[in-house]
Amino acid sequence: MGSRNLGLFRSFIKEGWEKATFVAKFFCFLHVTDTYLVSPVQTFGPSMLPAIDLTANVFLIERISARSGKAACGDIVVLRSPQNPRKFITKRLVGIEGDTVTYVTSPENSDKCETVVVPKGHVWVQGDNIYKSTDSRNFGPVPYGLIQGRIFWRVSPLQDFGPFWKN
Repeated sequence: MGSRNLGLFRSFIKEGWEKATFVAKFFCFLHVTDTYLVSPVQTFGPSMLPAIDLTANVFLIERISARSGKAACGDIVVLRSPQNPRKFITKRLVGIEGDTVTYVTSPENSDKCETVVVPKGHVWVQGDNIYKSTDSRNFGPVPYGLIQGRIFWRVSPLQDFGPFWKN
């Protein structure tokens, strides 16, 4: 009778171990996918009008192009804010290292323009709505390493579900 209970205990332990292993593998898969491949992000605010509206939107970002150095001018990227590293911002990539970028310094007050050469290892990002955007015009070129990924798919609102290319 004791060996029968031991066999039952072993099968219980084996089944528990198999389920725990499956759960651990699943969470590893989620971690790798979120960290290195695709992540969901929520954006809101006026800085990217008209490409992204004021209400909260959910997008998918792909992280491969940012990690491999393939982010290109015109891409809408999500990056860590250089002013507050706990915050993520969404901007359009306007210039990569070596590019000459001319921008309006204060669109509300004048049409005065300045030109800057983007230094090595940096990018120039700007919001599409220059009147309501805090971007490289305020904090200068951004280190390339702050880019988290490129927006490629709109998830929400559902009526706009689908690919989100260079809008």
